[in-house]
Amino acid sequence: MRAVALSMLGCGPDADDAFQDAALIVLRRIGELRDPAALAPWLRAIVRNSCRMRFRATTSIPVENVEVLISTRGEPNVEELLDDHALRDWVWHALGELSPRLRLVTMLRYFTAASAYEHIAHLCDIPVGTVRSRLSQARAKLSEALLTTASLAHDDVAVQEKRCRQEAEETLRAARRGRFAEALTNLCSPEVEVTTMKRKRVQGIDWLLKTMDRELEAGVRQNSANVVIGRDVVIWENSLITPPDDRYDCPPTVIWMNFLQADRVREIRLFHPHRNENVPCRCCHGHR
Repeated sequence: MRAVALSMLGCGPDADDAFQDAALIVLRRIGELRDPAALAPWLRAIVRNSCRMRFRATTSIPVENVEVLISTRGEPNVEELLDDHALRDWVWHALGELSPRLRLVTMLRYFTAASAYEHIAHLCDIPVGTVRSRLSQARAKLSEALLTTASLAHDDVAVQEKRCRQEAEETLRAARRGRFAEALTNLCSPEVEVTTMKRKRVQGIDWLLKTMDRELEAGVRQNSANVVIGRDVVIWENSLITPPDDRYDCPPTVIWMNFLQADRVREIRLFHPHRNENVPCRCCHGHR
């Protein structure tokens, strides 16, 4: 795999990044490979696609969303499904072994739409160079963690994901039913701190209530699209549905990064990964 990356990108950090990105994609998708004889060409295809994404680096597209041609012969049997779940639980257990700083950049990079280095830097409030450094450290430590945790029993991630997804969906439904304040009170600690899209920090839930009310009055709806869980953070990716005649052009996605303390949200950071800075956005207008 590394030889393919070097042949396409030459010696340097781009080849190393492409190879390491591909290795993590393989860990996530190995359960989709049905024919063991196809392993080598499958690995090479993933690396080549990862390298091609480097060629098109003028726009930030998550590497793991690249189409990979995989031979899927028939429906997976029960054994295969159990293996897939075990692999996912193993990877998430290994992620949990990383320090909070390294775990967060890894979650954003490989499991959310905010995968560009600039997006991660914005959400973590660190320079882009620090993002690169932390991802490099995370890859090395993740490899070690995967080896040391391979023989351990792991928690069922699917159960935790289902619970967190239900919590996200119920919170957004409560907003549409006029019970957003009640839902946030149950979700958050009284001292919760909210970082807005404009990086302004506000205490309490009032800003969230006013912003959500303004969106709902204008016909804008948030729907849960993806939930990524970690040991001390839960990331919501919500799709934004905007009326076609709205004079504000809201981005298609909003990220809620919810930091936990004693099972309550102590901090929320909001971010639009695909916002056009030249177009006014209702979420960022008014209460900044």
